[in-house]
Amino acid sequence: EQFLVAQARHGVFCLRDTVSLADCCLVPQVFNAERYACDLSAYPVAMGIFKRCMSEPAFIDAQPSRQGDAAP
Repeated sequence: EQFLVAQARHGVFCLRDTVSLADCCLVPQVFNAERYACDLSAYPVAMGIFKRCMSEPAFIDAQPSRQGDAAP
C-alpha cells in the first residue's frame, strides 16, 4: 500500500492501466489474507486494484476455487 501510494504510478492496476506481474503477485496475497480473515481496510488502493483484477477473465479463471485439482 505504501509503495503504491508513494510511487503514485498505479492506475486501474498496480502499474497504470495494464495488467502486469505486480498484479499477478498482489492477487494471491489478497486471496490468502481474505482466506485468513485479515482486516484489509487499511489497504484501500491495493483492495481497489484487487477488485478490478478480479473482474478480468484471466484472474477469474485462475481462482483456486476454479481449479479442479486444488485442495479446499
